Amino acid sequence: MPGASEPSTAAPQAPDRSAPGARPSRPVEGAPAPSSSANDDPHTTTTAGHVTEPASGGQPSADRGRPSGDAPDVDAWGGSDARCSAAPAPGEQASVPGQQGAGPQVGGEARYPHPYAPVAAEAAAGQQPGGGAPHPPGPAQGGAPAAPHPYAPAPAPLGYGPGTPAGPVGPWQYDPWAGGAAGSRPPEGTAAGKPVSRSRLVTGALVVALVAGGIGGGIGAWLERDGGPGHRVTLPQAPADKSDRDPGSIAGIAARALPGVVTLHVRGSGGQGTGTGFVLDGKGHILTNNHVVEPAGSGGEIQVTFNGGQTAKATVVGRDSGYDLAVVKVKGVSGLTPLPLGNSDSVHVGDSVVAIGAPFDLAGTVTTGIISAKARPITAGGKKGDGTDVSYVDALQTDAPINPGNSGGPLVDSRGRVIGINSAIRSAGGSSESGGQGGSIGLGFAIPINQAKRVAEELINTGRATHPVIGVSLDMEYQGDGARVNPKGGNGTPVTPGGPADKAGIAPGDVIKKVDDVPVRSGQELIVKIRSHRPGDRLTLTVERDGKERTVRMTLGTASSS
Repeated sequence: MPGASEPSTAAPQAPDRSAPGARPSRPVEGAPAPSSSANDDPHTTTTAGHVTEPASGGQPSADRGRPSGDAPDVDAWGGSDARCSAAPAPGEQASVPGQQGAGPQVGGEARYPHPYAPVAAEAAAGQQPGGGAPHPPGPAQGGAPAAPHPYAPAPAPLGYGPGTPAGPVGPWQYDPWAGGAAGSRPPEGTAAGKPVSRSRLVTGALVVALVAGGIGGGIGAWLERDGGPGHRVTLPQAPADKSDRDPGSIAGIAARALPGVVTLHVRGSGGQGTGTGFVLDGKGHILTNNHVVEPAGSGGEIQVTFNGGQTAKATVVGRDSGYDLAVVKVKGVSGLTPLPLGNSDSVHVGDSVVAIGAPFDLAGTVTTGIISAKARPITAGGKKGDGTDVSYVDALQTDAPINPGNSGGPLVDSRGRVIGINSAIRSAGGSSESGGQGGSIGLGFAIPINQAKRVAEELINTGRATHPVIGVSLDMEYQGDGARVNPKGGNGTPVTPGGPADKAGIAPGDVIKKVDDVPVRSGQELIVKIRSHRPGDRLTLTVERDGKERTVRMTLGTASSS
């Protein structure tokens, strides 16, 4: 080589492995393998550029490089070539990259430098890569053992850093490029041969315990919930309580009242319908509303169904459209349960009440509420247009749900006594209905039992009911406050001669403002107030004439229903 100096008697030192830019080298394919014979030159160059020192017996020590002929090199970063080229043998010319035929010539075959090899221009100039001083020349051919290439990095097996001790020698040498060749094993301390630490054992045991516990807990929960395969579910249940309820409770009231409540199915020339009634006595008399039995007419059919399911035919005893009440009678039925009658004058607003009936033909329906108001004047009916079917009721108002089919049923107090007969409801359209199909909005009306009792007795005894009258005709178109007697020349006779009003001094055109000191606001309200009394009762009326009020007293007359 140009510029070579006399060889040194001492073996040159290998470059510092920890020097900057040093990279592990690997053997060059095709280079002669080191000889193991004692007759070989003790100063040989290894395929990886290492210089082996002769042993005391002249036998060179085993090199850590890979023998030739093994599997191709595998770079730690995924390449298959060595990171740097091997040093040229003595007498060989180092090639410069970019020149024709660049690269060392080994065995007549061109070898290309590794992409991480030192810059070839610096190597050609005999300088240390990075601008350092020229490296001392190696020994002349045939002299002392050949020094490694001046720019070849220090060899180090893949996976070992600077200063890492070499693996064991002998038949268990570790070759990182051997790819699991026979006779090789990983060095001690590597992942494949590293003993499992105690912490990993504990962690693994905990994971196994947690998984086993979760599986066991799930199985246990399933067994507890479903009882396992073939298990029959039995749900807990309270024993049957056959004891009677408190007589004052809703259940106690209903239990006593239901046997005396009946459902009526009516069919005739006037149509058909369903209503409710209740037993008055042991003779089979049943009280209901007139509009319930009216469709039967004179030749229709009325069927009565009792709470126990028994049925019987019924006939009309008497009815009155002005009070909207009727009495029918069944025959051949024993064991009847008459309902006790209360006193509607003893009722207070806020008292608890129970309504029983067959709304929409649902027999035995029980609803509850309170008395919302008393002496509520209402009119119902009037479908005929001539006023003969209009009923005037000074009603009890309740919020107990009442629906079509409840008509004629009892409204009972907290002691199970009848205080009213359910008759009408206020519909969402704003009218009072006695037989329509409107639903409950919490405004139900019942005929007070005191009025119903008198009318029922008259119907049973005479077949007709009497109405109290004062002997005047009213102007129903009057828009002022009060009820005005028709003036002279109006429809009908304003004041009946010799009647109660005529005897009290009431004249045509007078305006009646109060009845027993209770204000009246219209002619309908005056009729309601008068009919809430019996014929022969004495009343006090406040009358206005020519802007002046005066008080008069009279005795109510009587008129029979047609």
